[in-house]
Amino acid sequence: MTMPAGLLLGMLLAFWGVAPAPVAHAGETPTARIGVNRLNLAWLSRGDQERVLGEMAANGITHARLSLSRPVDKSIEGLEIASRLGIRILLEIELTNRSYFPETARPRTGFGRIWDVHRLSELDLERYRMGLRDALRRIDALGIRLEAIEPGNEINFSAYNGDLLVHRRPGERTPRSIAELADRAAFELGLDKYLEALKITRGEVRRTVHSSDAAFVSAGLSDLSADWADGRGMERLDPHEVIAELRKRGIDSLVDAYGIHVYPGQKPAPALADRVRRILDFCEIDNAGRPCWVTEWGIANTARDCPVDDRKREDAVRAVRAVFQQLMDGGRLTAAFYYDWDTEQSYSLWRCGRLSPAGALAVTPAGTEETRAVLR
Repeated sequence: MTMPAGLLLGMLLAFWGVAPAPVAHAGETPTARIGVNRLNLAWLSRGDQERVLGEMAANGITHARLSLSRPVDKSIEGLEIASRLGIRILLEIELTNRSYFPETARPRTGFGRIWDVHRLSELDLERYRMGLRDALRRIDALGIRLEAIEPGNEINFSAYNGDLLVHRRPGERTPRSIAELADRAAFELGLDKYLEALKITRGEVRRTVHSSDAAFVSAGLSDLSADWADGRGMERLDPHEVIAELRKRGIDSLVDAYGIHVYPGQKPAPALADRVRRILDFCEIDNAGRPCWVTEWGIANTARDCPVDDRKREDAVRAVRAVFQQLMDGGRLTAAFYYDWDTEQSYSLWRCGRLSPAGALAVTPAGTEETRAVLR
C-alpha cells in the first residue's frame, strides 16, 4: 500500500520538528510555488527516472524544474513520468543544444576547465523554432501540461553563453560590466537573439492544447560574484545589469517573471538574509518590472556521513526561506525551486536514502502561518 504524499511529508516534518503547512486541495490556488530542480533526467534510464521522480512525489514535491535537452526523447520521457505523478512542471529549455546552431558554428572553448559551449549570438532561430515545435507537439500529444516555460539558463555566465569568455589562465580580472567585454557587440547580439527566441517560444507554446496558458520566465541568471569569476577565469555579468539590458529590449512584454539564481553561501543568518535581499532587489510587481522566480537556489553541505548532520544548513535554509516568504507576501517573488534533489552531493536534499532535515525545510509549502512559524 502506498502512503499518500501529503501524509508522508507531514510525518517527515513532524519527525524533524517542522510543522507542516496545509496541503492545497483541488480548486485552491497556492500562494507561491515551492519546488526542486532535477535536471539531466534525459541521461538516466527509464527505471531511474521512475525512481527519482517517484521519490520526489512520495515526499510531497508538487513542482519541479525539468529540462528539455538532448536526448530530447529521454527528456520527454521524464516529463511524461512527472506529469503522471502529478508534479507540476517548469520546463527549462536548453538553448545550448547544438541542434539549434548551424553546422558551421563551433563552440567556444572552456580550456578543459568547463565544457565548451555555443555562442548565443550564433543561435539559428529557424532551427530553434522547428526543434521546439516538434518537441512541444510530442509533449502535447502525451497530454502533458507545462505550468511554466523558462527558455535558457544563466545567459550572463560563460558556462552557458559562449559570447562570454573563459580565460586561458584563471586569476586575471574579468569584466565588471557589458562595456568592458572584449566582444560587446557579440554579447549584445546574443541578447537580441534571446528576445527573438522568447517570441518564438511564446508563439509555439500558445499553439499547444495543454500548455497554452503556461507562464513565461526569463532565463535564470547567475548570481556569481566578480571575485569568483576572477579566481576561475570565467566571465560573468551582474544580473541587475543584464535584466536592465533585456528590459530595454522589451522583455517585460514577453515574460511573467524574471528568472534568477540564488546561492548565498555559508554566512551568519543576518548576513545571509541581506545577501539574498540584495540579489532580489530588482524584483517588482508594478509597471516598473516583473516579480521574480528563483529557479535555482541552494545551500551546500559537504558532509558525507550517514545519517547526515544538517544542522548548519537548516539554519541557513530557514534564513533564506524567511526572506523568500517576505518577498512572496509582498508579491515580488512567486516561485522558488531548490537546486537540487539528488545529483550534486554538496547541494542535494536527498541524503542517505531520505529527505534531509534541511530538505524538509527547503520544500515546506509557502504562504501559511504554519510556514512562517517554522521559518522564524
